[in-house]
Amino acid sequence: MTSPTVAGPNTAVRAGAGSPSRTGTGRRAPSRWLSRTAVNGTLLLSVLYTLFPLVWLVTAATKDSGGLLSGEAFSFKGFDLGHNLSQLAAYNDGVYFRWYLNSLLYAGGGAAVCALVSVAAGYAFDKYAFPGKEKLFGVVLLGVLVPTTALALPMYLLASKVGLVNTYWSVLIPVLVNPFGVYLSRVFSASYIPGEALEAARIDGAGELRTFWSIGLRMVMPGFVTVFLFQFTAIWNNFFLPLVMLSDQKLFPLSLGLYAWNSNTHAEPGYYPLVVTGSLLAVVPLVVAFVSLQRHWKAGLAAGSLK
Repeated sequence: MTSPTVAGPNTAVRAGAGSPSRTGTGRRAPSRWLSRTAVNGTLLLSVLYTLFPLVWLVTAATKDSGGLLSGEAFSFKGFDLGHNLSQLAAYNDGVYFRWYLNSLLYAGGGAAVCALVSVAAGYAFDKYAFPGKEKLFGVVLLGVLVPTTALALPMYLLASKVGLVNTYWSVLIPVLVNPFGVYLSRVFSASYIPGEALEAARIDGAGELRTFWSIGLRMVMPGFVTVFLFQFTAIWNNFFLPLVMLSDQKLFPLSLGLYAWNSNTHAEPGYYPLVVTGSLLAVVPLVVAFVSLQRHWKAGLAAGSLK
C-alpha cells in the first residue's frame, strides 16, 4: 500500500515559490503604462510641432491682407483663396509661375544629373582599383565639410571670368556635384551591387559602361533616389547661390523671388497674400516628390539579390 503524501510546511513554501507575485505584476503594469504614455506624448508633440507651420500656411493662404494683419490666420473666416491665386497669377504678367518653372528646372534637372554623377562616382570608387583611390576619396570627404556658403564667392568669381553670371548655367553647374552624394553612393554600391553580378555581365561580353548602366545603376536605384531627393530639396530651398549669381528677375527661383516680395511687405502690405499663397504652392513639389519616390526605398530591400 502506498502511504498518503503529507503536505508539510516545506511543501507549501515550494508551491508558493513558483507562483507569480501579484504585487510585482501590479507594479510593472503602471510603469509600462507610464512609459508608453511618455513615448506617445513625445511623438504627439513632435507631430504637432512639425505640422503647426503647415497648418498656419494653409489657413493663412485663404486670407487677404486685412485678415493676415488682424491675427486671424488660423480661422477660415473670410475665405479668399481663389482671389489670392488669381492675384498671384496676374501680378507682373505671371512672374511667379516663371519663377516656379525656373525652380523646377534648377531642382529637377540639377538633382537628376547630380544623382547620376554621384552614383557613377560612388560605383567607380567601390568597384574599381586605381592609384590614389583612397586619397582622392579623402578629398571628396573633405568637400563634405566645406559649407556651401563659403564656396559662393569663389564660384561667382569663376563664373564672372567665363561669362556665366546672370544665366541659368551659373546656378545649374554648381549643383551638379555633391560630395556627400558620392560618399552615400559608394555605401549603396558596396551594399547592393554584388561583384558576382558584374563578373557575369563581363563574361557575357558587356562593356564597363553597359555593365554600369544595365546592372549597377538598376541595383543601386534606391541610392539614386535618395541622392536625388536630398539634392532636390537642397536646390529647391537654395537661396544664397541664386542671390549671388542672378540679378535678372526672370531667372529667379521661387526662394529668391518670394524673398524679394517679402522685402516689400513693410512698405506695401498687399504683398502679404502673394507671399503666403506663393509659399503654400512652393511646398507642393517637395511633397509630391517624397510621396511618389518613397516606394523605391522599400524596393531597395531586395535590390542586391541574385537570381
